[in-house]
Amino acid sequence: MEARIKTGLWIRALIRRCDLAAVAVAVAARGDVDSGAVLLKFSDRDAGCSVLAQVRGRDGELVWMRATGPKPVAEAEADSYIARQRRRDPDIWVVEIECGSAAALIDGPIV
Repeated sequence: MEARIKTGLWIRALIRRCDLAAVAVAVAARGDVDSGAVLLKFSDRDAGCSVLAQVRGRDGELVWMRATGPKPVAEAEADSYIARQRRRDPDIWVVEIECGSAAALIDGPIV
């Protein structure tokens, strides 16, 4: 079984990674610090927004699902998705990142 890092610590590490890369980042909603799920909203002024949801793969490994689809969407659509998820799970973290590319900032594959 894979050891899992607490969500609050993982969020702080993500913020640090963004700071080092000079990428604007904000925690829009705090969730459970021990085991809360995570949504990442990537905003690109020209292309739109993408939301990635943290999920576990078949073998329990961390993967990121393109929750709003393979292509960027309007910010209102991304915010609507996040609001629906927050209603279902109030312990979910939401982190907004002003960057179009997620691959350089997160761990795990994007599916």
